[in-house]
Amino acid sequence: MRDALVEAVRTRLSAPRHVPGADIDPGPVPGMGPAERRAARGMPVPGIGADLSGGPASGTLALLAAGLPGRPGTVLGHGTGAGERLLAVTFNDLAVGGREAELERAGTLAANPRLHHVVVAGGEETLPYADLDGPLTDEPGASLVTAARHRARLAAGSADHFTGYGARQVLDAHPARLADLLMDRKRRHLVRPVAALAKADGSVLVPARVYAAARRLSRTPYRAGLESLAERLLEHRTDDGLDAPGNAVEASLAALTWGRPGPAARWLTGEALAEVSVRLQAATHRSEAVGPGQRPGDFRARAALARQAADLRVLEQAAEIRFQRLHAPFLDNQVVRAARALPEALRVRPGARAAILRTVLEGAGVRELPPGWGAPTQATTAAVARTGLRVAADSLVTLFDTPLLAEAGLVEARVVRKALRGAAAGEPLPLDGLADLVSLELWLRRLLSRRGTCWTGTPARQRAVPAGIAPQRGALGAGAGVRRV
Repeated sequence: MRDALVEAVRTRLSAPRHVPGADIDPGPVPGMGPAERRAARGMPVPGIGADLSGGPASGTLALLAAGLPGRPGTVLGHGTGAGERLLAVTFNDLAVGGREAELERAGTLAANPRLHHVVVAGGEETLPYADLDGPLTDEPGASLVTAARHRARLAAGSADHFTGYGARQVLDAHPARLADLLMDRKRRHLVRPVAALAKADGSVLVPARVYAAARRLSRTPYRAGLESLAERLLEHRTDDGLDAPGNAVEASLAALTWGRPGPAARWLTGEALAEVSVRLQAATHRSEAVGPGQRPGDFRARAALARQAADLRVLEQAAEIRFQRLHAPFLDNQVVRAARALPEALRVRPGARAAILRTVLEGAGVRELPPGWGAPTQATTAAVARTGLRVAADSLVTLFDTPLLAEAGLVEARVVRKALRGAAAGEPLPLDGLADLVSLELWLRRLLSRRGTCWTGTPARQRAVPAGIAPQRGALGAGAGVRRV
């Protein structure tokens, strides 16, 4: 794992550098130097930089890039001319507290003389849902509602910028991996993760519940899992008990399946859920639907990684900074393969990701890390999303006055508006589902505004949505086809 990650960083350090906008500088401006003119044009700083949020993933990449041989900092001849300091960017959210420990860890790491630390402060204007204007991306994604927040951070970055995206999905073990351990007859390795869940929940019944769910999944074939999911959708059983924030036990139990309804499923219409159920049932009757050739834990982990990679593609387009290239070494093929080669018994342990990255840094010569390094930050992320919903509640409700999703028969506008008001008021609702609905509605509106100016691609180069958004109805009838927008 260490060799794969170090090689991924070293490859980018040895790649040819580029100076953004070197040929389009309009020339001297009274009172403005080259850096000020570059910032006014919205261009990044030349050289290599990295996120430094205080978490283990971004901190590992920043320390590796700053410590490896080469010139990870400013391109020689530009800026200071030193060519050795790496630009580390930390985002400080002034609208939502709770990240003081992370900022302190980031500041401790940035004390490294090879790092040049830049702190970007953001107020309510950088909260999720605050700025919903942006470009049309190739596909919808939840990152559309946070694009302005990421853009504010990336604008202070370098022309080549390291990010820690994908580390959680690559290194952390999916809860369904517990079923894989049972299939391998490694029951003793369930002790640590189950004990951690029991300690967090405080109930003595947690070990029995988790073990029973893992055992049931290990004995459930793929086809039976699809049939169970189709039945749940048909009966509108879309609530996994994930409403309560920080409920790790319920989240783990819900993940111990071949598949489950997404967080936005509870707000879909009965007809939309029935259409999905029918398609799932049809898939189970096909001769090739005998299974993915993988165990359930491996299957769910690959699916989660694919979703994260797809969301990163959307983020790169939605928060794009001109002349900036984002690098996500954790999603490199060799890093993903190295992580999959790690023993499952190691990855299911609590705090495995931080321990793995600590070992990587120790192998690279970095042994002094700040206290609390590797602490989870999911609670802060949920607080930020809820604050953004509360601040932008009125504009979001207006967005769903006449939504395109309702015209397509996928949701009922009044139901979504009620959910938005409830989430803004603090009701325990799945915030990821609301982000999915809002981002999809935004994407459809942008697509319609570009109607006639973009195409669906080869070989049949057709104009995108020439007739608007058609209602998705009638899929329950015989011979109904699948329409795609």
